Amino acid sequence: MGQAPSSPAEPSVRDHTSLFLRSPPEFLDCESIGFEDGDHDFTADLPDDCLAHIFQFLSAGDRKRSSLVCKRWLFVDGQNRHRLSLDAKAEILPFLPCMFDRFDSVTKLALRCDRRSFSLSDEALVMISVRCSNLTRVKLRGCREITDLGMDSFARNCKNLRKLSCGSCNFGAMGLNAMLEHCKVLEELSVKRIRGIHELAEPIKLSLSSSLRSICLKELVNGQVFESLVATRTLKKLRIFRCLGNWDRVLEMNGDGNSSLTEIHLERLQVSDVGLSAISKCSNLETLHIVKTPECSDLGLASVVERCKLLRKLHIDGWRTNRIGDGGLMAVAKHCLNLQELVLIGVNATHTSLSAIASNCKKLERLALCGSGMIGDTEIGCIAEKCVALRKFCIKGCLISDVGIKALALGCPKLVKLKVKKCKLVTSEVREWLRERSILVVSMDGDETNDTGMMDGGDQGVLETVVEDPPPVADGSGGVEVAGGSRLGLAMLKTKLGLLAGRNLVASTFRRWSQGEATSSI
Repeated sequence: MGQAPSSPAEPSVRDHTSLFLRSPPEFLDCESIGFEDGDHDFTADLPDDCLAHIFQFLSAGDRKRSSLVCKRWLFVDGQNRHRLSLDAKAEILPFLPCMFDRFDSVTKLALRCDRRSFSLSDEALVMISVRCSNLTRVKLRGCREITDLGMDSFARNCKNLRKLSCGSCNFGAMGLNAMLEHCKVLEELSVKRIRGIHELAEPIKLSLSSSLRSICLKELVNGQVFESLVATRTLKKLRIFRCLGNWDRVLEMNGDGNSSLTEIHLERLQVSDVGLSAISKCSNLETLHIVKTPECSDLGLASVVERCKLLRKLHIDGWRTNRIGDGGLMAVAKHCLNLQELVLIGVNATHTSLSAIASNCKKLERLALCGSGMIGDTEIGCIAEKCVALRKFCIKGCLISDVGIKALALGCPKLVKLKVKKCKLVTSEVREWLRERSILVVSMDGDETNDTGMMDGGDQGVLETVVEDPPPVADGSGGVEVAGGSRLGLAMLKTKLGLLAGRNLVASTFRRWSQGEATSSI
């Protein structure tokens, strides 16, 4: 009684108002303390733990960009301190000890350096391997100062490595052999534009106790040195992109019937029906991508689908060479009864083959048809009538109209996503008609929404925008005319396709291929 309450009273409205009427606090004047140029780093006075706590409130992209601002700043996942990504320029070498003193439990490391800068050298890589011996995933991009000796020392210290991805580096077969020798639990290997893998490179050897599960090879001059890795019994996924030379013999090494391969992706390779025949012996195959391999024909495709009964995903980019058509697709319809995903690009499928696929492949859920002048409203009507399990459909550059689109939307009861691109006979009226179907997600030309809204993690390869390169067209005079208007001789075309092993044309071949590619990634 008569005493003031122990807890402070709630402030009145006048008190709140007075807070806004007060004069603003005095801010630190840089000129008054001698920093007229404004180049003083005020974060230099913050303790490391305080700075790391601040970075936890930034998004992953902001943290990654912040690592480029200052040598002391680096990208650290606020929820998972085991990840670390560094701008691997040579200037950060003096700061590495303090970085890894604070982050001594890193298990996932990415080192990236642009091509205009000097990257970290062997000394830095060895220092990192000593302080982070528990690394399980490593990504190297543009680290051109790292040599085979550095990779050897790194492998001896990081024996728990499970995933290695390297691109645009200068080390070669010796460094990769050291990784395979010492990292017994390595499961995934991705190699892209490694300059040390040249014509005189030693073969890549795999130890008997290896646990390798996935291999990805991109833009290599002499990728055939990985032959022993392709033939390993533990391998599940094999992806080869834009590598020179003949690959039939490499694929034959894995064609004895004991392969464990479940996924094969071949893109822009010199592979013929001989290679596809070897792939047909992989009885566990579930996913097959044949992209821009002009020597593959209906015979090779038929041999694969006849023996690979478990095939669920099939992607074919025929590059409009007409070597894969109704013959191969009829074999698909007859033997691939478990097919769930089918992508046909530059393949002139007719009503006969599409009708057979729609009738027999009852489990087909995802279908993409691109760049075919033979597909019209009649073929789409057949698909709408018979593909009762279809959930996602993409069509691009075909001769369909509003009639075919409406038939598809009305005929497929489970259809949830539809993408229509570059079909000139399809008007904006059908777009509004489709919008009224609230259960259907639609993406068409002129939409403001991003195409990525049509994709999910399970089938990005089906509904993503297809980027096609102009195929070579013979002009009847012994030369070749490209769709863009440029004219190439027959010998030059053969070199591009890997039919000739011209040593002096390797660089120009990769240059032309890279200009045609819209994306690249590992």
